[in-house]
Amino acid sequence: MIYDGGCLCGAVRYRIDGEPLSAGYCHCRMCQRAAGAPVVAWVAFRRGSFRIVKGEPAAVRASPRATRRFCSRCGSALTFEYSSSTDTVDVTIATLDDPNAAEPVYQIWTSSRVPWLHLESQGPHFKGDPPGSPGAKEPSFPPAGRAGSARPGPTARRR
Repeated sequence: MIYDGGCLCGAVRYRIDGEPLSAGYCHCRMCQRAAGAPVVAWVAFRRGSFRIVKGEPAAVRASPRATRRFCSRCGSALTFEYSSSTDTVDVTIATLDDPNAAEPVYQIWTSSRVPWLHLESQGPHFKGDPPGSPGAKEPSFPPAGRAGSARPGPTARRR
């Protein structure tokens, strides 16, 4: 499947040629601050399936374990990549041309959730990192399919 997306001003565009691995909401303070929002919806893909087709996003080392990419012109948050040897890239669902292509089915870092936000997600909720994340003892969830079936996988970790 092909997914296209980009920033608000159109200076950065990307294309993904692959299936989503997982999709969920992150409530961590880093995501909240980076997006200026109470929660961020992410979808993960294999890193090799993602490419920039227009422009060049800026990058910031958000923490010792991650890099965030964004448009330097309009500020749109675009991707999140772990510094470790993961082969995935997480993309902000709202920057997909069709944000309905990936439905979040889990929530992570609910311990940082703002109390006035109430999402109707019926999937699993984790106070911190979910199973399959670095340092977690539990195995990861099975890989995801199309929208509506994305399960938390190895990239469903704290941002």
